[in-house]
Amino acid sequence: MIKIIIAIVALSAIILGGVAFAATHQTNSNTVLVDEENRFSFTIEGEVSKPGTYVLEEVTTMGQLIDSAGGLTSNGDELSFFEDVTLTSGQTYYIAGKYDASDICSNAPIQKVNINSDNADELMSINGISSSIASAIVSYRVENGTFRTLEDLLNVYGIGNATYRKVRGYVILHN
Repeated sequence: MIKIIIAIVALSAIILGGVAFAATHQTNSNTVLVDEENRFSFTIEGEVSKPGTYVLEEVTTMGQLIDSAGGLTSNGDELSFFEDVTLTSGQTYYIAGKYDASDICSNAPIQKVNINSDNADELMSINGISSSIASAIVSYRVENGTFRTLEDLLNVYGIGNATYRKVRGYVILHN
């Protein structure tokens, strides 16, 4: 009976030691949990090495968030983001791919349009962008200036989540 009690105590000590060790070594060097008032959370999807949500100690730029996520994959499209744009806490950001990831045999880049410079006719070449949405994109750009993130498309009248998700892989922000 005493051997069983000693075994249970020893096993409990090992488990507690393992949990304490894991808790002290779990923090990613780029991710810092801080007080609620200083907590900035950003989610990144798409062509980054480690997509997910990152809680950082300060407001950050797209370049810093991408670095926190392990950098771009080899398919990450540098034309789909501006590195220096300041991000909004609580938002999700998407990094588009250069190639269609669902077609492993394809080596041709995805044909994309530039939402900051292409005219309405060129924008309509993307499936999901109708003439009214293309006109709304051009009008938004004239009234508000450059689109700084792909997610800015959600501010355009007529573009909801479904349309945004359909077109986000086919647009770029700069050449």
